[in-house]
Amino acid sequence: MEEREIHLRDYLRVVSKRRYTVYTFFSIVFVVVLIGTLSSSPIYKASTKVLIERVEAYNLTMMNPYYTSYDPEFYETQYQLIKSTSVAQKVVKMLSLENIYDSYFKGKKISPSGGRTKADVLADIISGGIVVSPVKNSKIVNISFVSSNPEFATLVANSVATAYIEELLDMRMSSSRYSLEWMAKKAEEEKTKLEKSEKALQEYTKENNIVTLQDKATLTPERLSEVNTQLTRAETKRKEIESLYRAVNNISANLKDAETIPVIASDPTIQSLRSQIIKAEQNIEELSKKYGKKHPSMIKAEEDLKILQQKRDQEIKRVIGSVKNEYEISKSNEAGLRGMLSSTKAEAINLNEKFIQYGVLTREVETNRQLYDALIKRMKEQSVTEEIRTVNVWVVEKAEKPTSPVKPRKSLNILLGLIVGLFGGIGLAFFIDYLDNTIKSPDEIEAKLHVPLLGIVPLLESKEEGIEEIILKEPQSLYAESYKTVRTAILLSSASKPPQNLHITSMGPDEGKTVTSVNLATTIARSGYSVLLVDSDLRRPRIHSIFRLNNLSGLSTYLAGATSDIETVFKRPLTNLSIIPAGPIPPNPSELLGSQRMHELMRVLNEQFDVIIWDSPPLMTVTDSLILSKILDGTILVIKAGKTTYEMVDRGLKVLKGRRESDMESHILGVVLNGFDIRKSDQYYYQYYNYYPAAEEKTKK
Repeated sequence: MEEREIHLRDYLRVVSKRRYTVYTFFSIVFVVVLIGTLSSSPIYKASTKVLIERVEAYNLTMMNPYYTSYDPEFYETQYQLIKSTSVAQKVVKMLSLENIYDSYFKGKKISPSGGRTKADVLADIISGGIVVSPVKNSKIVNISFVSSNPEFATLVANSVATAYIEELLDMRMSSSRYSLEWMAKKAEEEKTKLEKSEKALQEYTKENNIVTLQDKATLTPERLSEVNTQLTRAETKRKEIESLYRAVNNISANLKDAETIPVIASDPTIQSLRSQIIKAEQNIEELSKKYGKKHPSMIKAEEDLKILQQKRDQEIKRVIGSVKNEYEISKSNEAGLRGMLSSTKAEAINLNEKFIQYGVLTREVETNRQLYDALIKRMKEQSVTEEIRTVNVWVVEKAEKPTSPVKPRKSLNILLGLIVGLFGGIGLAFFIDYLDNTIKSPDEIEAKLHVPLLGIVPLLESKEEGIEEIILKEPQSLYAESYKTVRTAILLSSASKPPQNLHITSMGPDEGKTVTSVNLATTIARSGYSVLLVDSDLRRPRIHSIFRLNNLSGLSTYLAGATSDIETVFKRPLTNLSIIPAGPIPPNPSELLGSQRMHELMRVLNEQFDVIIWDSPPLMTVTDSLILSKILDGTILVIKAGKTTYEMVDRGLKVLKGRRESDMESHILGVVLNGFDIRKSDQYYYQYYNYYPAAEEKTKK
């Protein structure tokens, strides 16, 4: 189904088609608005103009105490405060509304409930009637009150502004008093903390003699550094002597290698003895050349050599002993310095811990003193700036008694009712038309389905008579003329000769295919043609009941072979009109309609009748109609207006035309639109309907 371009006349056609929907919606909306407007009580509105300006809290330390920062939430907060219950309660108390309210609204009694007083109810009424609207690009705000009594509205509007100013003052005074009380209490607590911390610091200073410790703390680092330096030197010296000690300790048993050690070799006494020993050895060597070993001179020389060697050994032992003594002394010195360093460190740590605790106590005292001083200072500032307001409010213009109501605005309401009713009805018409996808208009059949429209059958308004007999009872009626139009379109559908075998079907049940078959057969028979009406709906036959015929034999018995001669089943209720009823319902209708005996029957019938109309089952339910459409001359689709959808017809046309190129295509003559409501259609069809006065008069009756 192809989409076509939408024009303005298409929209107008939708509005015309759905005009009763538009009329109904428009009437309902307009009547509701009119009744609501005329029945509502007039409401008056009185307004007071006030200037609201924000001022920063005064601070003695600020250069510009009236500097105002941007705060987008400030004015909204003020608006909510104006409409608050507390302001409304002040208005009630200020005006004594409990006593004078009845004088403004006679007949309206206020009955408190749920433990509430009359003042509470009046406060709710006042709060609910307050309207706050800011003036654009200014700091001026309109405080309005709406009421059915103009004098009461004026009185309350002016009183709300006054009550709002008093509420701001009360809030400021209450806040200042609370702040001062809180700060006084807090200052007393901070004073107690300060005194307690100062006492703790004094006791700690006295117990630990902090004054003397300060001098020690100054000297201890210098002493610690000096001891550390001496320890380093002693440790270095001990390591040097320790290496020499190990060297001389290894030769204590063998003194011959002692002179290889530098400290022994460099000793002056040992050097002198070494020189004497060398001379004594040289003397013995010279004497040995002259004398023998037992010569007194040799003996004396050797004894002198021994004496010198003994002295040398004694001196070596003396040097070794001095090295050992020096090593022990250096070890002892190092140990003493190390102990001194440890004690000095412990003393420094102890002093550090004491001074840390002293610093903690000192900082606590300073912190408590700063908090206490800040609170005292803030209390003095608060006392000075207590009377300064953070919000300045001035009444610029008092409310005057309104002369005309603000609601209802009758002209505007009626105009809106007209506009909303009209456009709402049109919108509803388009919405309903959008949701409705059934075929209703004859103009759209050829445009959307691309099949010829053979004719239109109007909707039968009278439920008392059947449309199956309308041709016989009212041959001059609009309905008879509609079937004549269909007859003419069928007879002129072919240039050579009209189709002989007409197949009539629909997409689904109850769309009027049987009625169309009966009336079309009657109309063609009255034109002088010999017509045969065959009820080929072998599943739910109806033609025999319409003409009140016997259905014991018919098409099914002949195709099944139970009836040998087709002439025996012919029924002739009218001149030129013969009928073959369906006969008993067979178990295999599709096989019978597609059998060879069916083709032989068509050959016999074609020789006897000018036009043969075959009434078949719905196309989308069974395959009977599809079988008949392939073997008959032309197919006529009956569409029920307002019931058959475009999708159903589109699927049916695709079935008739064949899904594959090899399928045999059915010959579709056109479409008959059945049950078309002309009164709800376009003006053209309505004028066409009125052309038949007999039909119009019958409808009026």
